[in-house]
Amino acid sequence: MSSRRWATVAYEMMLLVAGIASATVGLRGFLLPVGFIDGGITGVSLLLTTQTGIGLSFWLVVLNAPFIALAYRSISKQFAFRAAAAIVLLAVAVAVTPLDGITGDKFLDAIFGGIFLGLGIGLAIRGGAVLDGTEIFAIAVSRKTILSIGDVILIFNVVLFSIAAFVLSIEVALYAIITYAVASKAVDFVVDGIEEYIAVTIVSDRSDAIRRAIIEQLGSGCTVLEGKRGFSLEHGQLQKTEVLYSIITRLEVSRFLDTVRSIDPGAFIVMTTAKDLRGGWIKKRRPLH
Repeated sequence: MSSRRWATVAYEMMLLVAGIASATVGLRGFLLPVGFIDGGITGVSLLLTTQTGIGLSFWLVVLNAPFIALAYRSISKQFAFRAAAAIVLLAVAVAVTPLDGITGDKFLDAIFGGIFLGLGIGLAIRGGAVLDGTEIFAIAVSRKTILSIGDVILIFNVVLFSIAAFVLSIEVALYAIITYAVASKAVDFVVDGIEEYIAVTIVSDRSDAIRRAIIEQLGSGCTVLEGKRGFSLEHGQLQKTEVLYSIITRLEVSRFLDTVRSIDPGAFIVMTTAKDLRGGWIKKRRPLH
């Protein structure tokens, strides 16, 4: 194994350990002491812990085991082994960490429990593993139904929070929704980072000059699409135009817009968040350090 590969593995392991530590703080320091739950399999584990008296560590391993087996068959052996190791380590950390409540405020517990748990899950994903089997389940279901991964996770959590409202209380269920929302945002921040990818579409009469500036000055790729201006109400022939499409990071937005507007102040620009990019000429995001 090359030195570069060893460095990559060490970096991923560091992220994984940091993720387990953060998730442990979220669970032991904030959620468990007040009997709050989160979404996903972790939320089910917390709910069963409050109802059975059996430790959270036991439920984390038992409930995630079927999804690890599913990942082994449908995703990859390496991913399944990493996920299994991460979940077992999380279970051990939760069992042995001497934390028993950090604040006495339920709202703070819900907020910071979600923050630390979300950061932990996000860091584990950056390290090539998961701490919760819900996404594995969602991927499997989405492949066999018309539901998307997001739809499956949403339905799963709606059912879970509804059960929590009935079994625990409406108040706890509402706090659980807050925890889940905060955790989801924390996961997105860690996985995407502040350098989230942005897709930019530009329509301009000076498209060639803008294209050259994007490539030469900004160092980004650019695709040229042929289009027609469709805003005219006349029934004559529509004017042909070139549409530019480029991918940048969020930190480059200001400089990108300044460059385009310096060439054509009247350029029509649309920006949207870009997900799941593959191939092409895409500027790599800097890793989190």
